[in-house]
Amino acid sequence: MAEMTGQQCAFCGENKLTLREEEVEIPFFGRVFVLSMDCTGCGYRKADVEPAEQKEPCRYTLEVTSDADLNIKIIKSAEATVKIPRVITIESGPASEGYITNVEGLLEKVKAMIQSAADAEEDDPAAKTKAKNLIKKLNKVLVGREPLKIIIEDPSGHSAIISDKAQRSKL
Repeated sequence: MAEMTGQQCAFCGENKLTLREEEVEIPFFGRVFVLSMDCTGCGYRKADVEPAEQKEPCRYTLEVTSDADLNIKIIKSAEATVKIPRVITIESGPASEGYITNVEGLLEKVKAMIQSAADAEEDDPAAKTKAKNLIKKLNKVLVGREPLKIIIEDPSGHSAIISDKAQRSKL
């Protein structure tokens, strides 16, 4: 692991930033660089994973039909778009992050996003009702009582759904 200490922090200006970089091999994903920075002066922290190699653009589709499917692993790169038809589309962009989770973790993240958006719409009862219904739908999926489709589209090719049930196709 490469480490550089005493770097200048872009946020507080103090020379208390530590930069770290490590190259690792992740199963089903390939070689990546794990990057992190943290400042002991102001507490700023950031971590990211960058692919070491380019891959072919891809699309993964998964039909979640049982509670056992909640354990299926999902690898989402920062460039990927996540689509859950009739629920949400999470576009990639400058603030987009990559992560490794499972179906349950993704659905919990989506529930939190929907709740946060509903809370921001204090004066819109229709938006609150729609959010409540979407969260009910996701809760039914989480207990295995309703099917759901998850689509991940990644122009960088670094995302994956690790399951024989997932269908991989070109983007």
